[in-house]
Amino acid sequence: MVQRQLPNPAELLELMKFKKPEFDGKKRRLDSALTIDDLRTIAKRRTPKAAFDYTDGAAEGELSLTRARQAFQDVEFHPGILRPAPSVDTSVEILGGPSALPFGIAPTGFTRLMQTEGEVAGAGAAAAAGIPFTLSTLGTTSIEGVKATNPHGRNWFQLYVMRDREISYELTRRAAAAGFDTLQFTVDTPVAGARLRDKRNGFSIPPQLTLGTIINAIPRPWWWYDFLTTPKLEFASLSTTGGTVGELLDAAMDPTISYDDLAVIRDIWPGKIVIKGVQNVEDSVRLRDAGVDGIVLSNHGGRQLDRAPIPFHLLPEVRKAVGDDFTVMIDTGIMNGADIVAAVALGADFTLIGRAYLYGLMAGGRAGVDRTISILRTEIERTMRLLGVASLAELEPAHVTQLTRLVPVTRAASDAVVR
Repeated sequence: MVQRQLPNPAELLELMKFKKPEFDGKKRRLDSALTIDDLRTIAKRRTPKAAFDYTDGAAEGELSLTRARQAFQDVEFHPGILRPAPSVDTSVEILGGPSALPFGIAPTGFTRLMQTEGEVAGAGAAAAAGIPFTLSTLGTTSIEGVKATNPHGRNWFQLYVMRDREISYELTRRAAAAGFDTLQFTVDTPVAGARLRDKRNGFSIPPQLTLGTIINAIPRPWWWYDFLTTPKLEFASLSTTGGTVGELLDAAMDPTISYDDLAVIRDIWPGKIVIKGVQNVEDSVRLRDAGVDGIVLSNHGGRQLDRAPIPFHLLPEVRKAVGDDFTVMIDTGIMNGADIVAAVALGADFTLIGRAYLYGLMAGGRAGVDRTISILRTEIERTMRLLGVASLAELEPAHVTQLTRLVPVTRAASDAVVR
């Protein structure tokens, strides 16, 4: 029989400790976010549908994005045991400079539309965390504005080659003059992808008010207050801002972009240059042989060609083909620090986060971006400790198995089925 007794009030007080209330609403909601998915949920609640869907959506059926995220979920880790890692080193040297973490902030367009602090929040958070920040050609903060926000940190610039080449050349010169150390020459956007959410929402720059957008905005007055009481939303580097996103991209981009354009930009740009949007092994090898400083395996977050290759699946084969001394980075689908650890283990030198950063921005401005970085840092450190590694250099392919859902069908197998 269990002996029972009346509760001792003093012992009850020891067991029950009331949590101190948090009266700062922003801090309270950000503290409640334990994952990037949590930040996404908060962002969706606080952001008008058109702006949120522009960030969250992808091209056509959104298969590329779904598959990229699934690829990271289909990872099996293989931890080592009895290998103490009481502290871990998450720092890395990338493209001639340091980063405190194995990821940086990817270039995103129209960023102030998601939340009015925009690139200033991203660059400031990157500076505080000691990681690179990348400004998009279609950014809503100027090159010089980002430099002022992050004067001593690492700033990178993402370049689209436009129909009017002189615009691209001038942007390249401005970024170099401002001390940006790396150029991301983007090759996967000769024309705009079919982003159906944007078309259905009538999404444009500047936003066009309809009865639907007004109704959707009613429970989100804070977004409209920020939007209407801060400087005009416009592209900081481009003068033409009217039309839908697809129309803007089609007017700016040029399907004739080629290696000749790369040669011209390389003559103008004095720093490191990486090619963003590489999607096969053959191009990876060709670019290495052409003497660029690195590549980014990317399908543009699934926002261009739907059913494009999954960058994470390409990674091991690309690394094997280009060798260990060539810089290979990866983006698309990263939603957890464990995704980043898996990518590094399979050969990535570095990773870039886009949506994860924007979810934090929409959830809470600069503080939300800080929260994104904090969540990913915690997940990276915890995953490394559980794997039994004390530094990124100790990660190796043996730590990861890519489980397969999508298996290519060979011609022989197809013929056998037909027979």
